[in-house]
Amino acid sequence: MRRLALCLAIVVGALVAASAARADGPTFVTQFGQGVTHGAVRYVPVSVYPANRTDLVTISTVDGSAGQALQLPGQWGLPAIGSGAEGLSRDGRTLVLGQVAIGVTSPSKFLIVNPVRMKIVRTIVLRGYFSFDALSPNASRMYLIQYTHGKSQDLTHYIVRGYDLRTNRLLPGKIADRSEDEGTMAGYALTRTTSAGGRWVYTLYQKPNGGAFVHALDTVAAAAYCIDLPKNRGLYNIVLSMRNGGRTLAVHWRSGRPWLNVAVGTWRISYPRAGIPWTWVGAGIGGGLGLLAAGALFLRRRRGQELQEHARQQLGLA
Repeated sequence: MRRLALCLAIVVGALVAASAARADGPTFVTQFGQGVTHGAVRYVPVSVYPANRTDLVTISTVDGSAGQALQLPGQWGLPAIGSGAEGLSRDGRTLVLGQVAIGVTSPSKFLIVNPVRMKIVRTIVLRGYFSFDALSPNASRMYLIQYTHGKSQDLTHYIVRGYDLRTNRLLPGKIADRSEDEGTMAGYALTRTTSAGGRWVYTLYQKPNGGAFVHALDTVAAAAYCIDLPKNRGLYNIVLSMRNGGRTLAVHWRSGRPWLNVAVGTWRISYPRAGIPWTWVGAGIGGGLGLLAAGALFLRRRRGQELQEHARQQLGLA
């Protein structure tokens, strides 16, 4: 019955809150869905209508059963990029929720939750137009996207800001690539991947002019690098993944077909080629040589038999 009630709440809530859980510029604020996972527990925010409440529900990844639920006044959702939800720290003890709204609103509100204790830690209220971007591995720092033209609902121009979760204050300045002269970034986030330890966050953005770039964010050193990529009409089918022990950022199609590689640290782009399957070639050469040797031996034996038969006939022994 508990699982049935949860399913009914999700279905009813989805019908009435579908317009609220929508894209919010370069990032998303979403309810329902797969949520975020840590260990054997999945956390899913569920809108409870018409109570104007959000239940943060725990769901077992083993059998799908529902566990504890934290009731949150108002509508809150998980920030996400692409099809994956964000906001959970590496140790699973800090979860960031964003206020669900149509477009971006000011002030911007975030909820910090300890999902292990199922307890609200604090509410963050910021003047201006912000959305969640990333967390440092130890959850001491949160990174936010500030929309510089948010008042006009222009979500294509923004900067990255740091927020100290220990001192509870917005840090001055912006997190930007020092080699870039642009005052703001521009584009829409499509997909992202994170390094094994959670320090580096790589996000693929599409520019308004059709170009693309990868935003590499060092969440420990509070540094960023922008890597411009060639234009590609199929960016929505592109995904990112880490290769070579985290030394290479692979940019490839969902099918696995490679497009290009980015060397982490130097940020140089290279184009992988479909290498010749030398193992097969070697096997083919070896097999061919074997066949040639067998054929030569067969001909040698055949010729020897013919010579012996000819000699017998000359001696009248045949």
